[in-house]
Amino acid sequence: MLDVIVVEEKNDLKKIAGLQNGILREVFFYDEKKINEGNIYLGRIVKKIATANGKKSYFVNVGGNEVFINAQEKELEDLEANEGQDIVLQISQESHAEKNAKGVRFLQLASDNMVFCPYGEGVNISQKITDEAKCENLYDLVNEQVGESGGWIVRTHAADACADDIIKDMAELKNLFADIMSKAKNAKGPTLLYARANGLEEMIARNKGYLTKLVVNNHLTEQKWQEMLDVEYDAEPFKKYGIEEQIDEALQKEIKLPCGGRIFIEETRALTAIDVDSGGSLEQGSLGRLNNEAATEIARQIILRNLSGKIVIDFAGFAEFKFLKNTMEILEQGLRSDFAKSRVLGLTRAGNVEVLRSRRHPSLSAVLMTECEICQGLGMVMK
Repeated sequence: MLDVIVVEEKNDLKKIAGLQNGILREVFFYDEKKINEGNIYLGRIVKKIATANGKKSYFVNVGGNEVFINAQEKELEDLEANEGQDIVLQISQESHAEKNAKGVRFLQLASDNMVFCPYGEGVNISQKITDEAKCENLYDLVNEQVGESGGWIVRTHAADACADDIIKDMAELKNLFADIMSKAKNAKGPTLLYARANGLEEMIARNKGYLTKLVVNNHLTEQKWQEMLDVEYDAEPFKKYGIEEQIDEALQKEIKLPCGGRIFIEETRALTAIDVDSGGSLEQGSLGRLNNEAATEIARQIILRNLSGKIVIDFAGFAEFKFLKNTMEILEQGLRSDFAKSRVLGLTRAGNVEVLRSRRHPSLSAVLMTECEICQGLGMVMK
């Protein structure tokens, strides 16, 4: 869990970093002018396309950018629309590489304690709340308030919230949805209906109880949080906490381990490949230590670099389950604090460990780096 959050704001760009014992664990960049995950738009359909098995999809203009949506969505009727028609959608995945951002009609509005799904049904409790009695109490409380107002997800943070706060959140989310739909009725696409908060609130909520300090360079942000947290003002907080240097390290392909081994990380369009190498300096019988150290660092790097999609890891030594069981458990433990959905799938027939992680935002390298014009992404040039 994070104990310090550092926020550096300049114009429309907000840089937010989370530290644990001085080590960078999470970092992301929020530009208010870009299409961000969670935003809701009244978009205008610009193209209708046919995909596999006779299914349909659409490209929707949300204001200078086109978003891809499927006609079929769980719990919703198939979309039948024409070019030029306006539609309300939410960004589910930001643009990645050359791929368009993805949108959904199945809206979700979140607060610290609750997620409101206007087109959903029923009440679901976060799987991270393991106390059965508490789950039952939360279910009964929320179910009494639901009425005919769609579906609800009780978030992990609600486990420590009082009933009044949960009920208040539900009322505010209902009103927010009503306001969004009212704006949509009186507007013409493309237009922004709702901009999701920049993620600072979510990071604070996820780490409540562990945070010791919030460091900012904006007095308005300082005033907003000073009653809830210990807030420190600094004109250049990223420089003070050495965050830029740690970001530079997170953009390197090679990471050195305390035992003398190394990790190599290669991002490709199809997947991310991670190789664990002894570096030729390990004593015989030390592969277990190397892999365990690597598993801890790989989990940190996956979250920090925001790696997503398919991740394939080639650990050192024997590629058998009995030798890698403990290493895989360490990897799973390291990913439990992940803000995105990630799963360790197990060993492939070739002996590699597969991880699948949901893609919501571009990776750190995609945000901060661009393809080299000379080598065109190869990392090498002709002799």
